[in-house]
Amino acid sequence: MSEPASQAPDSFYIVHEKIHAREVSGRFDRLRKLTVVVLLGVYYLLPFFTWHGRQAVLFDLPARKFYIFGLTFWPQDFFYLALLLIIAALSLFFFTALLGRIWCGYACPQTVWTEVFVWMERLAEGKSTRRRKLDKGPWNREKILRKSAKQFMWISFSLWTGITFVGYFTPIRELFSQIASFSLGPWVTFWCLFYSFATYGNAGLLREQVCKYMCPYARFQSAMFDRETLVIAYDEQRGEPRGGRKRGIDPASAGLGSCIDCNMCVQVCPTGIDIREGLQYECIACAACIDVCDSVMDKMDYPRGLIRYGSESSMEENKPLRILRPRILIYSGLLIAFVIGFAISLSQRMPLRMDTIRDRNALYREVQPGVIENVYTLKIINLDGVPHRYRLDASGIPGITIEVDPGALALQPGEVRRVPISVRAASGDIGPGGSDIQLRLQAEDVPAIAIESDTRFLGPVPRR
Repeated sequence: MSEPASQAPDSFYIVHEKIHAREVSGRFDRLRKLTVVVLLGVYYLLPFFTWHGRQAVLFDLPARKFYIFGLTFWPQDFFYLALLLIIAALSLFFFTALLGRIWCGYACPQTVWTEVFVWMERLAEGKSTRRRKLDKGPWNREKILRKSAKQFMWISFSLWTGITFVGYFTPIRELFSQIASFSLGPWVTFWCLFYSFATYGNAGLLREQVCKYMCPYARFQSAMFDRETLVIAYDEQRGEPRGGRKRGIDPASAGLGSCIDCNMCVQVCPTGIDIREGLQYECIACAACIDVCDSVMDKMDYPRGLIRYGSESSMEENKPLRILRPRILIYSGLLIAFVIGFAISLSQRMPLRMDTIRDRNALYREVQPGVIENVYTLKIINLDGVPHRYRLDASGIPGITIEVDPGALALQPGEVRRVPISVRAASGDIGPGGSDIQLRLQAEDVPAIAIESDTRFLGPVPRR
């Protein structure tokens, strides 16, 4: 039998209520907004910069070429990608152990784009109190106009974001030209709309839910925290017991702490938590609660810092921050070592690749009495940003010669070319069954650009 409706158990699911964080101003708010402007400026403007006649930053997947200013990376440069991933991981460990979730509060794309979407929402619908009233009110002319204006800004900004993202993989000027002429391909159209929808959904609709329920970083950050990690914390010893009072009253004389229980720190929190309940994984360290609490302390003529950046040990034991710790020294040492190694490797990177492929149809042939010929195909890649003409030499066998079309050794920047060559040597100079030889390719205009390839020159096996 089913239970009567009056005896039905309460649902464990709480319907999500949209958070309208109260507006706040202060030094951390200004820093966060400055970070948003800088990061979005780089994101939206970088694809339009040119470098030697091409887009400065372009990940050309069909051609398998990654252009980053004066550097051209190929699939063969996977080593550098591996180094970058290691450096990124070590940077995450280092900055999290040192500064807590500073990435989440200031530089995470979710935080950055959400900040812009909230600004557009505030522009269309007003401040937080007015937005709450508008959401709860009936659908009238004002609500329709304000909601429509917000959606128009959100959708336009999302489309711009999606198109810009695709512009890192397709030349952005060609992309805008195709959009203007309605000649955009189906796949490019799909990815533009896909990333536009992702931006709209994450920054416009989900917002803090991404940080609270979807982001894995919030779950494993505790593994990188210790009691000395910088976090945003409420000074419980100074703030408790909390309670209301008139301005100018000494808290000690009233038997109260400095916290007046105004709940402003909760109202400005973008994830809706109460920082006074201690460190929580939902906290993204945006420092909005610090700014608003400092403004309240100023109005009450109390010292600032009731909510502040600090560590667990500094808050509980009134000790200064301890920055130099074993894990910080280890992370920083590894990070510096890998950065220096990456920089040295990149500075010594040879902007030239050559692969030697033997002709498998004929291992060798005797072109004239006493002269043996081997045929190879060279796959040459000019990784430099300027054209070069190369010279090819061979060594390893006395009197060895190469026949190659000189015009085939002139390559444009980023060009890949297959060059057939014939290598000849006297049969008497070849070891039994063959000899090891070296092929050297060198730029005529820049002798330092040179590469060698070892291969095998085959010859007849002497009869016993």
